[in-house]
Amino acid sequence: MTSHIHCQNCSMATLCLPYQLSPEQTEKLDTVIQRHRPLQKRNILINSGEPLKFLYAVRSGSLKSYTLDSQGSEQIIDFHLPGDLIGFDGLIDGQHRSYTQALETTMLCEIPIQSLDQLSAELPGLRKQLLRVMSGELHASKTLLGTLNHHTAQQRLANFLVTLSSRFQQRGLSSREFRLSMTRADIGNYLGLSVETISRILTQLQNDGVVAVQNKLVAITEPERLRALAS
Repeated sequence: MTSHIHCQNCSMATLCLPYQLSPEQTEKLDTVIQRHRPLQKRNILINSGEPLKFLYAVRSGSLKSYTLDSQGSEQIIDFHLPGDLIGFDGLIDGQHRSYTQALETTMLCEIPIQSLDQLSAELPGLRKQLLRVMSGELHASKTLLGTLNHHTAQQRLANFLVTLSSRFQQRGLSSREFRLSMTRADIGNYLGLSVETISRILTQLQNDGVVAVQNKLVAITEPERLRALAS
């Protein structure tokens, strides 16, 4: 555990903390938050079926959440970036319903769920923030289902890149150039496409001058055209 980073000076605080909290309230929340040891690539943070003990805020790095079917096949349901909160799937019945695994070296903050319940009663702004985040997750899930059901393979991948671009911009990072921490197989799994289809579409987008791809680095050279392809 590390204790020298606090909510007050964390660059991701505006994403995972409510704007309504006063400095005193933020300090109170900070007293219950624990700094998780670094997760290395492929380390498991959460196992399906585990009791809900913490919510996790991503400080740096990235993770994926997935489920396993009866044959042990993986289905990725979300990718988590800095500023995201993880663990809401356990609020339904007190047990996590999915696995969460680090895609790279990742730093997290642990928020004990019991302390969070107590603080939510004391801090209405915190309760509103949690509801806002959960609402955002539901909206994202519904949007993904609509994309998978009604969009072509090219639209799915273009929409994925546009969404990532927007998420990086929210974090004060470049919306035009970023590194994909997930593999093409992960992206294909998430979008319901084969690795070959992902590679083919990326090559096509690059040949058309919409993006430039070098290994895991993606540069969006024509953002308006990419948004048009995603619609």
